[in-house]
Amino acid sequence: MKNTIKQGQRDRWIALQQKFSPQLLKAIQNSGWLIAYQILYMGMGLFVNVWLARYLGPEQFGLYSYALAFIALFSTFLSLGLEGIVVRDMVREPEQQLEILGTTFVIRFLGGCLSFALALGVIALIRPSDHLIQLLVMILGLGMVFRVFDVIDFWFQSEVQSRHTVFAKSAALTLGMVAKLILIFTKAPLIPFIAVTAAEVAAGGIGLVIAYQANGKSLTKWRVSFKRAQTLLFQSWPLILSGLAASINLKIDQVMLGEMVSNAEVGVYAAAARLSEVWYFMPTVIAASTFPALIRSKEAGATVYYNRLQKLYNFLAGLALVVAVGATFAAKPMITLLYGPAYAKAGTILAIHIWASLFVFMREARAKWIITEGLFKFGLIFHGLGAVMNLVINWFLIPLYGGIGAAIATVVSYTIASYLANFLHPKTRIAGTMMTIALLTPFRLGYKALRQARAN
Repeated sequence: MKNTIKQGQRDRWIALQQKFSPQLLKAIQNSGWLIAYQILYMGMGLFVNVWLARYLGPEQFGLYSYALAFIALFSTFLSLGLEGIVVRDMVREPEQQLEILGTTFVIRFLGGCLSFALALGVIALIRPSDHLIQLLVMILGLGMVFRVFDVIDFWFQSEVQSRHTVFAKSAALTLGMVAKLILIFTKAPLIPFIAVTAAEVAAGGIGLVIAYQANGKSLTKWRVSFKRAQTLLFQSWPLILSGLAASINLKIDQVMLGEMVSNAEVGVYAAAARLSEVWYFMPTVIAASTFPALIRSKEAGATVYYNRLQKLYNFLAGLALVVAVGATFAAKPMITLLYGPAYAKAGTILAIHIWASLFVFMREARAKWIITEGLFKFGLIFHGLGAVMNLVINWFLIPLYGGIGAAIATVVSYTIASYLANFLHPKTRIAGTMMTIALLTPFRLGYKALRQARAN
């Protein structure tokens, strides 16, 4: 009997291999590794984050969160929007991979040094007498420079071998999480936790180097081309601006809370935001998984293409609505259970902040549509508008309502940039219309089900 079952499983796997091309199967397996890492990262990160928040308390956890948010604002000058361009070029020009890798490494190293210098300069300017926060930013900045080795990850992506990246970063993540738990049990002060966070990034970079060399490659063979550097930077500047706007939109609230209210308010807000943002990987995975089918449907005609796109919008909106409604009702008891009574205010913040997910989820479908239609400039415009709106609304609401005001600003800015802004231009108006249909679909289906129930 067991042999029959095993034979049936083998037959189904052979049939699957025959149905799909080797390239497609390889891509599916590669996506599986990336999804597994995201789940591991989110799960372990949330677990340790809760322990850390309870141990440090709102004030110290606020300092920790402020430093992380602050350094994240400058990470764009390290990444420089190069990832997609570099992966694309290595796929198109495999014979030039060594030149692309070497040039990108130098660009990112110089960008990392610039990011580090800017972060230190700005923190010294806005908090000249706060030597502790300056030290925390310096430690995190040093760790951030090690992200220069992410260029190796770009090579693994181009070869559809992201499992090597997953192994390297998962090992670094696990070591970092274990180290933080040990620090908690030994009642360590704040600075060692920051040092471990920076070391985790460094370990991930070193792990990528080891994985690259294990594949028979060598960093010493990389070449640098000034002409290639010019080309890469010229192509990436819109992505640099878009990435900067996205970083501001995601992290500026915690920095502004630290400057306008207190570190403790940052800690309370960060606890709520982490529980809200932990769901954000879901639309990314779903949209990425359906993207190839969406591209193929465009070749079948506009009707098939937009029907499939509308179904994606509907599904993401419905999923986000379930998450938002569930989190709203469970917010306060969930915060008390996980973080303790010191973070009680975070329950209200979470109940508000979670509604941004409605537009974050649908935004992923719009992002794929923008790529399919080649409307890249609108991605930059939307991100820029979101960043400006977030800054302005936070400026007015944080002094009045603290973390609650920051949560309101997040929801409003995401609503404007991800939804309402679509109606400002004829080319993007269809995206706004499809989002509206998606938002109304759960209520339309509920009303239809209610009418059928009454009729019976």
